[in-house]
Amino acid sequence: MYYSDDLIEEIRSRNDIIEVISGYVKLKRQGATYFGLCPFHNEKSPSFSVTPGKQMYYCFGCGEGGNVYSFIMKYENYTFLEAVKMLADRAGVRLPETEYTEEEKRKADLKAALLEINKQAALYFHRLLRSEKGKTGLDYFSSRGLDYETIVRFGLGYSSKTSDDLYRYFKQQNYSDEFLKETGLFAFSEKGTYDKFWNRVMFPILDINNRVIGFGGRVMGEGEPKYLNSPETRIFEKSRNLYGMNFARISRKPYILICEGYMDVIALHRAGFTNAVAALGTAFTQQHAMLIKRYVKEVVLTFDSDGAGQKAALRAIPILKSVGISVKVLDMKPYKDPDEFIRNLGAEEYQKRIDNAENGFLFEIMMLQKDYDMEDPHGKAEFYNKTAVKLLEFPNELERNVYIEAVSREFLIPQDSLSKMVLRLALTYTGSGETNIVPEEEFTKTNRKNARKNSEDGTRQAQKILLTWLVEEPSVYDKIKDIITEEDFIEQPYNRVAGMLFDQLREGAVNPAKILNDFTEEEEHRQAAELFNTSLLGEMNVQEKERAITDAVKKVKNNSLDYVSKTAADFNTLQNIIQEKKKLQKIHISL
Repeated sequence: MYYSDDLIEEIRSRNDIIEVISGYVKLKRQGATYFGLCPFHNEKSPSFSVTPGKQMYYCFGCGEGGNVYSFIMKYENYTFLEAVKMLADRAGVRLPETEYTEEEKRKADLKAALLEINKQAALYFHRLLRSEKGKTGLDYFSSRGLDYETIVRFGLGYSSKTSDDLYRYFKQQNYSDEFLKETGLFAFSEKGTYDKFWNRVMFPILDINNRVIGFGGRVMGEGEPKYLNSPETRIFEKSRNLYGMNFARISRKPYILICEGYMDVIALHRAGFTNAVAALGTAFTQQHAMLIKRYVKEVVLTFDSDGAGQKAALRAIPILKSVGISVKVLDMKPYKDPDEFIRNLGAEEYQKRIDNAENGFLFEIMMLQKDYDMEDPHGKAEFYNKTAVKLLEFPNELERNVYIEAVSREFLIPQDSLSKMVLRLALTYTGSGETNIVPEEEFTKTNRKNARKNSEDGTRQAQKILLTWLVEEPSVYDKIKDIITEEDFIEQPYNRVAGMLFDQLREGAVNPAKILNDFTEEEEHRQAAELFNTSLLGEMNVQEKERAITDAVKKVKNNSLDYVSKTAADFNTLQNIIQEKKKLQKIHISL
């Protein structure tokens, strides 16, 4: 459904952010800003701020921020449209009736029907578990230490030894084969129809809104595969859902535990770790990481302690880091998995392991070291070189230096030597005009990729800084308007934000909360909100501000000129770009 920009803004302006957030968070006024305990992470001292003048909120502890729509989306786990409907109802604004095409209506009806039949299947499996026919399944759960309350909480069930039991049940309710094929619960062949799940204990898979979207089943006795999951359907995508996320998202803990299986999640929840989730019989994906990022900025990997578990951790770490999530890795030795660990040592000892979990990057280096013979000089030198390459993953110099110090301490590498090695690698591939210090053939493609990424990240950061300052101090616009335009912001969402912000600046009425209305997808809304949340100016004196803003202007303009030069059609255009770059070097923004 599409709602006009004017209607979206009317709803936002009629929902004062202080009044809305006060319904969730106890706020106390301090000057022109209100503060309270952040609802998105655990804290003892209030760092969650709400500014009525900008109609924005920001947490100095976890970095969450945005307008009233952002808050409702984050807190209630709503889509943008769901947040619009809620706030419209709160403000007494009547929304236009939704008009669906025939195709949209057909898809919506099919999705609703699939959700309903999955719910019925879950209830059927659960009732069967508690009947005489389900004794095998109940005995299994009892042997794993599960009590009645846990079985009910997770909706656990059992599928009959009869291979078409569920099929016959639904046929008695007059469901057509055409529809049942869409559910993923049955297999159809020339030989007949049978249930996908039979003689298995059943684990309903719920989405974040507590709707049954699929199932996992563990075979009882001999049989392959040991664990079977629902196939992909119109309501179930393995790469976008995590088992236990419906509970973990409301745990209000600052991190999420990621483990491997259903029973691990259940064991952790029973022990009080209600922030545990697991992937659904598939490799961990970026979509999984993005789902987690909605709720936390840190995870603890608690995969099995065997070789397969360690490899899974190594695959997951870069995926999580790529979306901005920090990672730790928990050591469960001498036990294999969380379930076994807790049954032997208990929840208190498991919490100690969480508290002492290995930093994700140091875990990667530790696993890297295993590939080399540290008694052999050549092997040791190769390990040092690969470690230096890994350290180039940190574009921020301060963060990189912290990790150089940590790696040196943990792996007994001379810190000064490691620092020099990293510096030589960085200088070789920054593209900053420095002479190559080391022959190019000695370095990998990874080095070049990392260096390019560092440069790109720096440009994006400059665009973010400049947009943030223009919101914080609109008077800066008059100082830069003859140098920078909205077209100089190349990357998204900076380009879209700049277009709207520069229009507001020209009109003399900056309204960042209104700009966020234009970003309806959750991830782009979050990215845009970040541009208006961080105060960058408070701790700087005038000279520092001038240097910082001048540097940001130069980086943004240089990046824009480089972009134009790639598509320049004639020599004169290139000459003009060169002249523009020369002028740019002499610029100094005076405040």
